Amino acid sequence: MAAQNGKDLLIKVDLTGDGQFHTMAGLRATRVSFNAESVDVTSLESAGGWRELLAGAGVKTAAISGSGVFKDSDTDERARQIFFDGETPAFQVIIPDFGVVQGPFQVTAIEYAGSHNGEATYELALASAGQLSFVAAV
Repeated sequence: MAAQNGKDLLIKVDLTGDGQFHTMAGLRATRVSFNAESVDVTSLESAGGWRELLAGAGVKTAAISGSGVFKDSDTDERARQIFFDGETPAFQVIIPDFGVVQGPFQVTAIEYAGSHNGEATYELALASAGQLSFVAAV
């Protein structure tokens, strides 16, 4: 895969539940991580004493984070509402030349900051809240 522009890694949210996704406004930096717990099934009979893992048995999680400039747009307002209402709406993560990850996420943290002579900024953290789908880029 060739080098990609960081601004093309997008976080999108379904504002109304209609399946139409809108890019989170003002983001300057985004990050997505995928994790899977392992289930150790090693026993005395394990070949050579090597650890054995049960394939596909662990809990899978995804985490999304982003930071940017506070714009007080529709997506900022929606993120705040998702947090305060404890909702788990659909989000999309567009990963350039890789694909699209989509599914329910919970907003686990929103932080706002600002300095006297600077812009207001925010940081957002999301945790997967159900099964995610992946569609590879073509």
